[in-house]
Amino acid sequence: MDFPKIRMRRLRSSAAMRRLVRETSLSVDDLVYPLFVREGEGLKEPIKSMAGCFHFSPDTVAAEAAEVASLRIPAVLLFGLPNKKDKTGSEAWSETGVVQRAIREIKKAAPQLLVITDVCLCGYTDHGHCGVIKDSKIDNDATCELLSKMALSHAQAGADIVAPSDMMDGRVKYIREALEENDFKDVVIMSYAAKYASAFYGPFRDAAESAPSFGDRKSYQMDVSNADQAMREIALDIAEGADIVMVKPALAYLDIIHRARERFDCPIAAYNVSGEYMMLNCAADAGLLDKQAAMLEMLTAIKRAGADIIVTYFAKEAARLVSG
Repeated sequence: MDFPKIRMRRLRSSAAMRRLVRETSLSVDDLVYPLFVREGEGLKEPIKSMAGCFHFSPDTVAAEAAEVASLRIPAVLLFGLPNKKDKTGSEAWSETGVVQRAIREIKKAAPQLLVITDVCLCGYTDHGHCGVIKDSKIDNDATCELLSKMALSHAQAGADIVAPSDMMDGRVKYIREALEENDFKDVVIMSYAAKYASAFYGPFRDAAESAPSFGDRKSYQMDVSNADQAMREIALDIAEGADIVMVKPALAYLDIIHRARERFDCPIAAYNVSGEYMMLNCAADAGLLDKQAAMLEMLTAIKRAGADIIVTYFAKEAARLVSG
């Protein structure tokens, strides 16, 4: 049809009209808030590399989780910082580990809140890699054994969802079998199925004290140039028993999120990572953009690409805006 019969601006003529025809809506139900938990008592220490984020101890993270629940955010994602590290990351599956204790405290303070736990050894090993080192290389299968122990310990502490982020081959199968064999069949696995070897993780690695002491993670995290391979990774994790699959990072990989949404019929999560978070914060602090508007635009783009779940450090701020 020729102009003027078709005038696209008619559908943008007022705020009410724009709301009426809006195709993508960001909701508080889409959000997951990451939390960093370290050993100690009474701790709430600012993380220098990540504005507005803190290191909590297990006792203080409970109050933070209760605030998150009060905002109707459905879930938190826990990362642990142990006092003791060794070559295998043995604190990761300790019954008295920092994450295990935090889960129990959160469940008492906010029982309606879903607790997701990151399952990876990088924050627990003295070398900072995501697996067991043998002959200067990651031993994939030995690592999977330990990851299954870690995931099981989180389930025993009360975790609702375990989220392996290590990118070892077969780790979802190991974890699913461990959960089934120990009568935790209802615990959900949210796999970091397409996790890229990204430059956008810098602030997180400082916050989690998990930077590798040598080399890099390119032999296990995905090459940033590959998209077809991401589809294979996701398909394999689903076949092994993943209930939810994640693409990480989100903003630079919107095409991967979109392809995953078109191909797979399970929930798709996306991680709006620390570098993306701080890039926006730094630009806003420099007066270069409107922080709230840019944040909502970015999160809406992730949702529009096809993500059902968005893990983001902006979760509390976004929840206040989209709920208000």
